[in-house]
Amino acid sequence: MPRTRRLHHSRDRSSAGTRDKRRRHDTADHSPPLAEAPSPPRITNTHHTRSAAKRRRHELDAKKAQISKEPTFDDSISTRRRKERSKRSHRKSPAASRRQHKYRYRDETSHSSSRRRHRDRAKDERDSGRNNRQSQAKRYLEKSQQVADHFESSQIPCYIKMRDLPAPPVVDHCRDLILSSCSLRFMPYTDDWIVVEYFVDHDSDYLTAKPVIQDDADGHLIYHTGDILHHRYKIMATLGEGTFGRVVKVKDMERDYCMALKIIKNVEKYREAAKLEINALEKIAQKDPHCDHLCVKMIDWFDYHGHMCIVFEMLGLSVFDFLRENNYEPYPLDQVRHMAYQLCYSVKFLHDNRLTHTDLKPENILFVDSDYTSHYNHKINREVRRVKNTDVRLIDFGSATFDHEHHSTIVSTRHYRAPEVILELGWSQPCDVWSIGCILFELYLGITLFQTHDNREHLAMMERILGQIPYRMARKTKTKYFYHGKLDWDEKSSAGRYVRDHCKPLFLCQLSDSEDHCELFSLIKKMLEYEPSSRITLGEALHHPFFDRLPPHHRVGEVSNKQPLSSGSSSRERSHSLSR
Repeated sequence: MPRTRRLHHSRDRSSAGTRDKRRRHDTADHSPPLAEAPSPPRITNTHHTRSAAKRRRHELDAKKAQISKEPTFDDSISTRRRKERSKRSHRKSPAASRRQHKYRYRDETSHSSSRRRHRDRAKDERDSGRNNRQSQAKRYLEKSQQVADHFESSQIPCYIKMRDLPAPPVVDHCRDLILSSCSLRFMPYTDDWIVVEYFVDHDSDYLTAKPVIQDDADGHLIYHTGDILHHRYKIMATLGEGTFGRVVKVKDMERDYCMALKIIKNVEKYREAAKLEINALEKIAQKDPHCDHLCVKMIDWFDYHGHMCIVFEMLGLSVFDFLRENNYEPYPLDQVRHMAYQLCYSVKFLHDNRLTHTDLKPENILFVDSDYTSHYNHKINREVRRVKNTDVRLIDFGSATFDHEHHSTIVSTRHYRAPEVILELGWSQPCDVWSIGCILFELYLGITLFQTHDNREHLAMMERILGQIPYRMARKTKTKYFYHGKLDWDEKSSAGRYVRDHCKPLFLCQLSDSEDHCELFSLIKKMLEYEPSSRITLGEALHHPFFDRLPPHHRVGEVSNKQPLSSGSSSRERSHSLSR
């Protein structure tokens, strides 16, 4: 009966003693031991060092590994039986031995021939692959030359599909040979087809390829400088980016003229908004084919793989961007007068055609040409820019709404939002007039009139600057901003102190008491009336005394039938308001 081998995991027994015991056991008894599960190791005391505990763990792992390698009693029996069976199988007759030797020789011969076949096949594949790469490169070269000869005076792309093209590394290997006559970009698809689009450029007599159409995580089109969209518009640079998409500078390859291309995100809601904008721009173009009313001109539009693209005339910076680059130095009063007149004239044209812009702000008013002159201002000790030409255009009709269309509850950018919109009392054309009043204040002072992001704080600023909100509007609203007809606002809070310190009555913001400045603030005050029905219309605003000093060459169009502000017929020009 063989002895049973036992492992002791006591922390007091040294590793050397364990090795000595194992050596004595191996030399004394060679019979297979009975397997016994090792007892779990004990937890060492805290006075032992960490290195000693780590060393004991390694020793325990080594013991376990050795036990797993040693054969058990059952394994030794099966091994002995297998050896006996093998010996019996070798006791065969001479004839059987010869047959076995014959078959063994045949198998070895067959195996060696199979290895030779595999080796020859691999060599053939290498040779054929080398030949295929050369032939495919030659085929690319021939196809490219054919396309270049056929389309050398055309801008029509040619799509060529080839079966079994080489993998991308092989294509890169052949790139030098291919680029000797043309420029290609290979676009692999999920299957074994690769589409290569050749395009002939007038400026350079070589072929270019269209990039793969891809979008980023936000839905923006991924493009590169030099990419050609719609077989016509070559991307030159990025002009700006917004929530809707991006605006890029493109070159019209048919007219050899630079334009602005608005690329909408490949997102459903932005795509639908772009379709509404295109519809509004088309209606504006029908009413104003020569762009006499200062709305941006849409030249073309198309759908580019889910991205709605709108082509506009190329314009300069927005009045906000110019203000920011000028360190928020306000515009001179004469320039404010000219820009205010153009803005009122353009938006009045929209209102006359039952269209409300709903998103008027300095970012959506662009200079036709934003070139400027510079001079040093000794009062502020820095250089100040002055734009040469104050002609502007109105842009971004993505939120424009006709009177018969659905009116969203909330419109306009926060800082230029009318009180009837905040109180959810319904809106129409007068909300544009409120936005224009906020814009004029910003152009005059270089700061935002209502710098806030909270509705309650916004209403508190209005009351601080313009006076108390009418009781009728407070009573009619369903919002929770009022209590017994008064704004629920804590003036002692931090927000209340901010409003009290940073806001002051409107007429205290005048930079001068001269007549021009007083007339401007008179116009702004009429545009910022709480009641939409009491708010001045743009037809009336164009005849305000503030514009009397506007030079004749700055007047876009003469407004006929001049009427005083108190005329009763002016009420017929106003849109449907809250009081009605």
